[in-house]
Amino acid sequence: MTSFMRNSLDLEGRPEDTRVVVAMSGGVDSSVTAALLKSEGYDVVGITLQLYDHGAATHRKGACCAGRDIHDARNVAQRIGIPHYVLDYESRFRESVIDNFADSYALGETPVPCIECNRAIKFRDLLATARELGAAVLATGHYVASRRLADGSRAMVCAADADRDQSYFLFATTREQLDYLRFPLGDMTKPQVRELARRFDLEIADKQDSQDICFVPTGRYTDIVSRLKPNAVAPGDIVDLDGKVIGQHQGIVHFTVGQRKGLGIATGAPLYVVRLDAASRRVVVGPREALRMDRILLRDVNWIGDGALDGVIGDGMEMFVRVRSTRAPQPAFLRRTDRGYEVELVAGEEGVSPGQACVFYDAPSGQARVLGGGFIKSAAAKKVAAAAPPLAEAVR
Repeated sequence: MTSFMRNSLDLEGRPEDTRVVVAMSGGVDSSVTAALLKSEGYDVVGITLQLYDHGAATHRKGACCAGRDIHDARNVAQRIGIPHYVLDYESRFRESVIDNFADSYALGETPVPCIECNRAIKFRDLLATARELGAAVLATGHYVASRRLADGSRAMVCAADADRDQSYFLFATTREQLDYLRFPLGDMTKPQVRELARRFDLEIADKQDSQDICFVPTGRYTDIVSRLKPNAVAPGDIVDLDGKVIGQHQGIVHFTVGQRKGLGIATGAPLYVVRLDAASRRVVVGPREALRMDRILLRDVNWIGDGALDGVIGDGMEMFVRVRSTRAPQPAFLRRTDRGYEVELVAGEEGVSPGQACVFYDAPSGQARVLGGGFIKSAAAKKVAAAAPPLAEAVR
C-alpha cells in the first residue's frame, strides 16, 4: 500500500514533512482518502465545507453536504487522529452555484451544479485556503487519476473504475489546479475503497452514496428555481416543430430536452421535448428523431490537453466527447468557427441540452486522458440536402 500511495501523490520528500489538505465531505471516499494519507505518515489536515443551510436535509438519505455529513467527517478525523476544520462557504456557494443554477434553468438550460461547485468552490476557493495552510497538495476523493507528463506538468485521466469515473464533472479544472491536486482513489474500485474503510475501522464504511443535488434536500429543484427566478414558472405554450400550439405548460423549469413523460398532451404518437425557448416561454416538442443533433456550439471552453488549443486544432481535431455524464464518449471533431468552438458528432446524439457539458477525451474508453471541454450553448442537426426529383420529373 505504501508504494501505491507514494506513486499516487507523486511528491518528493518525506511524508512526515509534507502537509496535505483533504477535502472531507463525510462520505466514504474522502474519508478513506484522509485515512490512507494519514497511514502513510503525511501531515494531513481535513477540511469540510458548510455549503448551505443543513437543517432541512440533515436526516434525508441520499443527500450530500448535509449536517450529518459534517458530523461524520468530524468523527472520521477524530478516529484517524488528524485536525479537522469546518469552513462556512455558504455565501460564496449561493452566489457561485445556487444562483447560477437558477439562472441557467430560467434560460431554458439544464445545468450541472456539481461542475460549478468543483470549479468555483473546491478547486478555487478551497484550493486557495489549502495553500494558505502551507499544504503541498489538496487531495480529494474524486474518482479520476492524475499522471505526471514528461514536461513535469500533470494530466487528468479517467478512473480505473469506469462506473465511478467523475471526469465529466471535473473538465473545468485548469492546468495550474491540476499541478496542485491529487486524486488517490483514481486507480481503485468502489468495493476496494469500502474494504479499506473497514480496515481503517471507519463507521461510514457502508454509508450510502449521495444521490441528490446537495442543496435540493426535497429532491424538487423546481422549488429553488421558482423562488429565485419566478419567470421560470410562468405559463406558456407547448408547440410542435411547425410552431402550432398543441398544449399549455406551467413553466419551462418543469422540462428538459429529451423529456417524454409529464407533457400533459394526448397524441397518437409519443412526443419529446426538442428545445426550450425561454424568451417566448415555449416548449417545443416533436418525434424522437428530432432529438438527434450533430453539431454543438460551446461556451467557456477549458483546454488541458497538450499545447495551446488554437495551435493544435488546425482545420479540425479528432477526439471523443461525452455530452451527458451517463453516456459513453463518442467520435467527434472539434473546430474553431466564426461563432466559437464547435463540435461535430460523427454519429449524432439524442437529447443534447444547453447547459450540460461536452467533455473531450483522447480515447473512447479505459483510462483515457481528459483534454478539457465546454458548456453546451446550442445544438443543431445537419442540414439535409433536398432529395433529387423523381426521374420522370427530371427528364421533362
